[in-house]
Amino acid sequence: MSLNTQILVAAILGLGFGYLLNLFPDGAFFNASIYGIGIASSIFIGLLKMLLIPLIFSSIVVGVSNLKAGGQFGRVWKITVMCCVTTTTLALALGLAAAHLFDVGKGVDIAMFQEAMSQHQSPDTLTASSFITNFIQNTLINPFKAFSDGNVLAVVLFALFVGIALVKGGERFHAVRSLSQQFFDIMMMMIGWVMKLAPLGIFALLAKLVATEDISVLSRLAEFAVVVTGTTIFHGVVVLPLLLWIFGKMDPITFFKGTKTALITAFATSSSSATMPLSLKCAQENLGVRPQTAGFVIPIGTQLNMDGTALYEAAAALFIANLMGLDLSLGQQLIVCLTAMIASLGAPGIPSAGMVTMIMVLQSVGLPAEAIAILLPIDRLLDTVRTVVNVQGDMMISVVVDHHTQELEIKV
Repeated sequence: MSLNTQILVAAILGLGFGYLLNLFPDGAFFNASIYGIGIASSIFIGLLKMLLIPLIFSSIVVGVSNLKAGGQFGRVWKITVMCCVTTTTLALALGLAAAHLFDVGKGVDIAMFQEAMSQHQSPDTLTASSFITNFIQNTLINPFKAFSDGNVLAVVLFALFVGIALVKGGERFHAVRSLSQQFFDIMMMMIGWVMKLAPLGIFALLAKLVATEDISVLSRLAEFAVVVTGTTIFHGVVVLPLLLWIFGKMDPITFFKGTKTALITAFATSSSSATMPLSLKCAQENLGVRPQTAGFVIPIGTQLNMDGTALYEAAAALFIANLMGLDLSLGQQLIVCLTAMIASLGAPGIPSAGMVTMIMVLQSVGLPAEAIAILLPIDRLLDTVRTVVNVQGDMMISVVVDHHTQELEIKV
C-alpha cells in the first residue's frame, strides 16, 4: 500500500473512530483513547514544527540565491505577488457575493449570543496603524529570537536578506551557498522520515478533532457554516483549479493526486505552517516544480497567500453586521475587503489564527470586537476547510510561477 493510500485510509478511520468516541463521551475508554491519540498527534505535529523553521530558512536562502544567480529572482517575485493578490481578491469577492446571495445572519436570534459576547474579553483598540506598528515590531527583530520563538514571517524576511547577500557576494560565499544547499537536502531527507509517521498522526488528529468538538453547535449557526464552507470548497475545487489549468497548464486531477498528502495533513492540523514541509515535498516530487522555485514560492505563499482566511473574514464581517441589523455600505464593504486582505497577510499559519486578525476586520467598519465570540464555537471546524484552501493555493501558485519561468536557465 502506497503512502498516499495509507494516509487516505488513516483519515477515514480517524473520522470514524472520532465519531464513535463522540457518541460515548463519558467513561474510561473515552479518556484513555483521547490521551493516547493526543500523544500520537503531539509527536507528529511536534516533529513537523521541529523541522519547520530550519526548513523555511534553508529553502528560501537556497531558492533566492539560485534564482538571483540565474537572473530569475525579480520575475519570480513579481509573478508570485501577482498570483497571491489575484487569488486573494477573487476569494474576497466570492465570500462577499455568497454572503449577500444567501443573506447570512438575517433572521437569526442574536439574543442567544449576548452572554458569550458579554463574557468575551478583547483588546480595546486595534486600528490599522497599531496593526501595522505591531506587524513591523514583530517582523524586524533579532533573527535568533525569531528562530527560538518560531516567528515564521521574521525568519522569511531574514532568509530573503541572506539569500540576496550570498548572490551579491559572488564567489566569496560559494562555500556558504554550498553548505546551505546541503543543509536543505538534509532537511528534506528528515521530512521523508517524518512522513512515515503521517498515517498515524493524521488518524490521531482527525479522531481527536471529531471526538472533542461540539458538532451540535453547528445547528445554531448552520446557515453561515454551510455557506462559508461551501463557498470555500467552491474556491478550492473550481476557481483555483481553473486558474491552474489556464495559467499553469496543469490538469487539476494531476494536481490533486500529487498534493493529496499535503491537503489531508492541512485538514487534520489546521496549520499551513505545519503543513509546509509536506507542501514542499509534494510540489517538488509529485508536481515537478523545481526546488529553487518551490523553495521560494511556498514559504512566501504561506505568509502572503491566505485565500481561505480572507474569504472567511469578509463573509464573517457581513454575517455579524446582519446579526446586528446593520447594512454596510459599498464603501464599508470595500474597507472590509481591503482590511481582510491586509489581515490575512499577517495571520500566522496556526490553528484559528484568523480569529486574532478578525478583530481588526470588525473594527474597521465599527462592529464590536466582542462579536467574534459568536464565531468561536464553529471557528475550529471551519478552520480545517479554509486551511486546506490556503495550502492548495500555495502549491498551485508554485506550479504557475514555475511554468512561466521554465525558459530561463537557473545557474546552481
